[in-house]
Amino acid sequence: MVRRETAGDTGGAAVLERGRAAYAHGRWADAFEDLAEADEQSRLVAEDLCALATVAFLVGHDTVALDAFQRAHHAFQEDGDVGHSVRCAYWLGYVLMLSGRMAEAMGWWMRGQRLLEEDGVQRVEHGYLLIPASLRKVNDGEPRAAYDGFREALAIAERFGDPDLAAWSRLGCGRALIEMSQADRGMAMLDEAMVAVTAGEVSPMLTGRIYCAVIMACRMTFDLRRAQEWTAAFSRWCATQQGLKPYRGQCLIHRSEIMQLHGEWSEAIDEVGQACAHLSDPPGDPVLGMAQYQMGELLRLRGEFAAAEDAYRRAGECGHHVHPGLAMLRLAQGRLDDAVAAIRRVAAESEADRTERARILGAFITIMLAADDVDGARTATEELEQLAADFDAVYLHAVAASARGAVALADGDAHRACASFRRAWQAWQELAAPYEAAEVRLSMAKACRELRDHDTAELELNAARRTFEKLAAAPALEAAMGLSRTTAATDPTLTRRELDVVRLVASGATNRDIARALSISEKTVARHLSNMFGKLGVTSRSGVTAYAYEHDLVPDR
Repeated sequence: MVRRETAGDTGGAAVLERGRAAYAHGRWADAFEDLAEADEQSRLVAEDLCALATVAFLVGHDTVALDAFQRAHHAFQEDGDVGHSVRCAYWLGYVLMLSGRMAEAMGWWMRGQRLLEEDGVQRVEHGYLLIPASLRKVNDGEPRAAYDGFREALAIAERFGDPDLAAWSRLGCGRALIEMSQADRGMAMLDEAMVAVTAGEVSPMLTGRIYCAVIMACRMTFDLRRAQEWTAAFSRWCATQQGLKPYRGQCLIHRSEIMQLHGEWSEAIDEVGQACAHLSDPPGDPVLGMAQYQMGELLRLRGEFAAAEDAYRRAGECGHHVHPGLAMLRLAQGRLDDAVAAIRRVAAESEADRTERARILGAFITIMLAADDVDGARTATEELEQLAADFDAVYLHAVAASARGAVALADGDAHRACASFRRAWQAWQELAAPYEAAEVRLSMAKACRELRDHDTAELELNAARRTFEKLAAAPALEAAMGLSRTTAATDPTLTRRELDVVRLVASGATNRDIARALSISEKTVARHLSNMFGKLGVTSRSGVTAYAYEHDLVPDR
């Protein structure tokens, strides 16, 4: 290769050397300033243009990065260096892809492919140009074909000893395997890619991308332990990258999600607030929608409903999904019909996507129970339990056990509800998730009251209330306080569903009539009656009817 020397005076050479040194030591902001100045004073050679393009990308100057990569591409071509010329074409496409300019990205990748075909020499760049097509196959629902492409790229990477391409390829293989329902093999491939990243073997252009992709894969498989571990590593890496612009916002979002899970809500709000500010400058970053949705979730749990709604709206404007968060907000606001309509639509649209389905079913069950659609909640719980078994993720097992307990309680089977709630509580404890564990304890308190175990109910209720107070979880705390204030006038010995049955029995309805009216099975009606006979100390339907008249539960005719 012919190296073209940089012209210029001694001062310009000193600036260039300073920029090269900053680049070598990972001081991206310093390197950008010095290399850009050197380029203004005297046009840089191809290698230095690649360095300028890299640091420009890392500090958020994509326009400069694209210009420098393009100039380097042409300079390498003039020098007859096909490999490096094609490598620049690849990185041009990469930066354009991340900017959402896919047509231009495809154009550069196709140019690179043509140059390799004309050259006729086997080069490592052949492997790089397999990556975009394989990524498209993953996104188009062709994971088997994508896996084959990534494996071919990995073989090329290993032949040429290229760590960047090897990490890229392993990441792709892992993602494809997860899509093929081989999560264990897929996550093992992702872990191997991450070993190269954490060892510092991968270039900074790719390091942040691989971190983000691996953490997103952990979220897709509900592997919260792995997500937490890699998020911590990602945070450490970001902290060492001077002036880093891409990736940092997404890192802050992931940190916020982990903080939320562990009950560090104030810190989580601060973190995602920083993410929103970081991603808003310059405007147009689609990851901002992810940050706004996370902000909405935290504000909803805090009871700041107007601010939460605004955050969900901004997330939607960025193209991010707004459910199930917005549907749960509507439920908390008492807009049950809106919540039901939204969650039913989202559930119907998610039937072909197992990950999305698992993500929304917990909210779907909660809303269906609030709407007294116990059968719908029961069916969704069975599906969620199957998904939890398929993913074998502690998080999904916890959500499914919580749902099973809630459905059992709605069915009047408090004993079975307690058993499910206990399993859910243990799983949430394992994940160190205090809010979710407290929600389960609140439900346990309701179940224990059904069983007239008032001492245990009080213990569970007080424990839940303390957690809600610590987190400033206003809606949940209000629910706990409301349960504490329950009086005899609202008849704490009977559930809402049992009170519905009492009214219908008093009106002369048969078990079949009651089942039809409440959209439950006759078997469930019989169970409710059996439970009520024990609670009320009666042995017949006439005793239930008498109780209804004594407590003004008979509807006006």
